[in-house]
Amino acid sequence: MDHQPADDPQTILDRIQQQATRHETPCGGGRMVWHLWDQSAGTAPVVALFHGGAGSWRHWIRTIPALLPHYRVLVPDLPGLGDSDEPPVGDDADAIAAVVAEGIDRIAGDGTGYDVVGFSFGGTMAACVAALHGTRVRSVTIIGSSGVGPPGSMVTLEKVRHLEGAARRETHRINLSRLMIADTAKIDDLALAIQDWNTVRSRLRTPNLSRSGAILRAIERLQSPVNGIWGELDAPANPRGPQRAAALRALRPDADVRVIPGTGHWAAYENPDTINAILLEMLARTRA
Repeated sequence: MDHQPADDPQTILDRIQQQATRHETPCGGGRMVWHLWDQSAGTAPVVALFHGGAGSWRHWIRTIPALLPHYRVLVPDLPGLGDSDEPPVGDDADAIAAVVAEGIDRIAGDGTGYDVVGFSFGGTMAACVAALHGTRVRSVTIIGSSGVGPPGSMVTLEKVRHLEGAARRETHRINLSRLMIADTAKIDDLALAIQDWNTVRSRLRTPNLSRSGAILRAIERLQSPVNGIWGELDAPANPRGPQRAAALRALRPDADVRVIPGTGHWAAYENPDTINAILLEMLARTRA
């Protein structure tokens, strides 16, 4: 499949976004923004996708089209990120997860079953929300999540918000190469546009939440099958990526854990064909 964009990044993002229905649910004194893609008139099973820290629904730009023929795809901007307002409590992963869980109830319907997939910080949210919703959650898949296994490397990022033009663009490219995408040839105009949009709207301090132990406490309470995916070259995990995969297997011996060769942190963007195929395989086991 050719993933080189034929159009400019904004056209691509607009085209995908316009296929969705926008929803808003309570978030502290404001609102949490969701997008629901549904080609089934409400009959397909639901899968919720939670993006990473300093992110938005745009982290899933290459995953949504692959899942849409089979699922209703529900993707929020998590509290304090993207277009969503800040949560009432910003330093407690479980409290933020309660806001997210309420949103799922309001949009998908209280009692509706669903699968949940979380990338990086979104993996913490996926596990915490699933722990709240119990047997309603058919499966939990975490991708590139920290908080599982030993601490990884500290990744130093360059400040970008004060920059403009070419300097801003190239600094985003540097940050993406350090943190998100291992193969620099995959850092295209769309990735740069997503990174810029997300960075401007990032207010929640997600690294502390990811490292708080909340994901481990939640996984211990899960009643759902668990899957884990890490890129072999995941920068935040290196050099202990294999130990994170082993830690999840030790915690959940039944977990399906995959390490994807030659792939970095934002695996769903850098290596979408592989990740989408694996996700569809994992999700099919619990498909309603």
